[in-house]
Amino acid sequence: MSLLSLLPFVGKIIEKIIPDPVAAAAAKQAAFDSALKGELAYLEADVRLAIGQMEINKEEAKDPSLFKSGWRPGVGWLCLAGFAYMAVVRPILPWVLTVAGLDVPPLPAIDTAEIGALLFGMLGLGGMRTAERMKGKA
Repeated sequence: MSLLSLLPFVGKIIEKIIPDPVAAAAAKQAAFDSALKGELAYLEADVRLAIGQMEINKEEAKDPSLFKSGWRPGVGWLCLAGFAYMAVVRPILPWVLTVAGLDVPPLPAIDTAEIGALLFGMLGLGGMRTAERMKGKA
C-alpha cells in the first residue's frame, strides 16, 4: 500500500485534531511532503536495483562460459524445442510411423502454456531491445 494513498485518512484525522484551518493545512502539507519523500525514496531504490541488475546482465552476457552467458539462449532453445515437438513432431511422427507399418503408442503431450509464457516474455524483451537499437539507443 502506498503512503500517498493514506493521505485522505491522515487529512481527516488532522482536521479533527487541529481545529485551526491554517494550521491544519500546514500539517496536511507536511504529511504530504513526508509521504512524497518516502515514495521517492522507494522509487529511487527500485531504480538503483534495476540498474544494478542490468549491469549484472551485461557482464553475464559478455562471459564466454556457457554456464553464465548461455542460459538465456538455452532457455529460448528449450522453448523452441517444446513448441516444435507439439506443433510438428507430435502430430506428424505417429502418422509417418503408421505409414511405415509400425504400431506406435500415442506420444505424450507437453503443457505449452508454461513455456509459452516464458518464450513470449523473452521475445517481448528481445523485440524491445531491437526497437531500442533501431532508434539508436545503446
